[in-house]
Amino acid sequence: MYSLYKRGTVCTAAFMAVMMLMPAVFARHKEVKPDKILFIPHDNRPISDKQTAEVVKKLGYDVVIPPDEILGDRQNLGNPDALWTWLEANAVDAKAAVISSDSLVYGSLVGSRKHNYNRNEVVERVEKFSQFRKKNQQLPLYAFGSIMRTPRSGEASGHEEPAYYRSYGSDIFRYTVLRDKAEVEGLSHRENKEKAFLEELIPQKNLSDWLGRRKKNFAVNEELIKLTRKNVFDYFVLGRDDNAPYSQTHMESRHLTNFGKDLGKEKFQTMAGIDEMAMLLLARAVNHMRNETPSVYTRYNWGRGPYTVPAYSDEKISISINDAIIAAGGVAAARPEQADLVMMVNTNPNGKTYEANERNNDGEEREGTKYFADLVSEYVSKGYPVGIADIAFANGSDNALMEQLKKRNLLFKIRAYSGWNTPTNSSGFLIGEGMLVHRMKKDDVEALLLTRYLDDWAYQANVRNTIARQLTWLRGDGVYGSLDTKREAVSLRTQKMISRFVDVNLPHFSSLEEIYVYFPWNRMFESDIQHQAYKEIHFFKK
Repeated sequence: MYSLYKRGTVCTAAFMAVMMLMPAVFARHKEVKPDKILFIPHDNRPISDKQTAEVVKKLGYDVVIPPDEILGDRQNLGNPDALWTWLEANAVDAKAAVISSDSLVYGSLVGSRKHNYNRNEVVERVEKFSQFRKKNQQLPLYAFGSIMRTPRSGEASGHEEPAYYRSYGSDIFRYTVLRDKAEVEGLSHRENKEKAFLEELIPQKNLSDWLGRRKKNFAVNEELIKLTRKNVFDYFVLGRDDNAPYSQTHMESRHLTNFGKDLGKEKFQTMAGIDEMAMLLLARAVNHMRNETPSVYTRYNWGRGPYTVPAYSDEKISISINDAIIAAGGVAAARPEQADLVMMVNTNPNGKTYEANERNNDGEEREGTKYFADLVSEYVSKGYPVGIADIAFANGSDNALMEQLKKRNLLFKIRAYSGWNTPTNSSGFLIGEGMLVHRMKKDDVEALLLTRYLDDWAYQANVRNTIARQLTWLRGDGVYGSLDTKREAVSLRTQKMISRFVDVNLPHFSSLEEIYVYFPWNRMFESDIQHQAYKEIHFFKK
């Protein structure tokens, strides 16, 4: 009797102790915060900044980004000193950091092309990475930078190069083609004469300025590779923006690749593209945090397929895709049934890349359209996690392919889609996002698809071209590359046209009942399309 009473007393006391502890346990559970990832993009364009972060946020991570006012845009080149202060202040309790070296050295991607910092200033900022690493020895640090681009013309530069490039851009591009070719295979007598003529034609002060800025950029990139060798960065990648098989960018990339070849691709890479690098490195950070190595199976359209050298690139698309898979922390899969992502690449059978605003992007079937759509149908029906890199056209979707996906009810049966800018931008972004969506809820996957369909398909491949033709109808001053006083009218007109496009082409989503369109860089090349679901993710800014 005594032992039973004693045992009962002990049990009651234990029960009361547990009950007293439970609120504290629950309180601690409620206080658990999502893992924090620091993210410094190379500018504040929607795709560089919030659209990239949105993918990782949907997995439950707290992606912390600097305020817009210290990030660079087209006019404001950014504030590298303020960004360093922000990074150091926010490093506490972060689980990873994905950072643009261009932002922290020059202020932004555009800043890397137009800055007036001297060599000592930029090299001093590079040294700050070593100091930051010493203070944050356990923080995984993934960095991406750029090898300066070589636009083919002043028009192609989008006013993101010094002013003289508008007059001499084509000549500077051709001059660097000949410089690069001279190193690789030598020049003919005629080409040597052309090179000498261009040296006389281009004003010496302009050519010296452009090449001088590149020398500083090259020196910075060499120093960053040295820091990678010292394990300051867990991984470092240099992107080649707006490139060509022969160009100054291609030449510098060859030298920098050779300089860092001892590091291996798991530590350092040079790659075609730049705007997709943030997505790839955020995916790499998440994959490493989860101790996962996603596998990617790649299938191309018939024809040139993997041998396609797309517009704005200097290499076969298969090389770019394989490098992007490594950059994102994944591996290639030999068979689709083994893959976490089945990446389907929509190339033109002839190996050419067209522009989305060309007449042949009219929605009518072209060679290869039905074949590729049949492949997508087959793979989706087998339950494969399909993602589509839509790169038959640059700067927008392939309307013929999208029409097929719509007719076959496949738009929301695939898991990821990308067709927004250069082909390597689109394929790289697709890889990063596609590796992560297999962990997401259906609603989140659909929301990400909607973001791309509104931007890449509705706006870039269709509405943008129509509005551009109507600009002269609108009152005020403004052109495609600088909207100025026409900006609000263009926003309203674009909103209406996208709403009509949605009614015709997409199933009903209550979040699409209100659509808002802004042009944060005061030009039509990119837009910020927001709708109710997007606003609820707390990204809404007027």
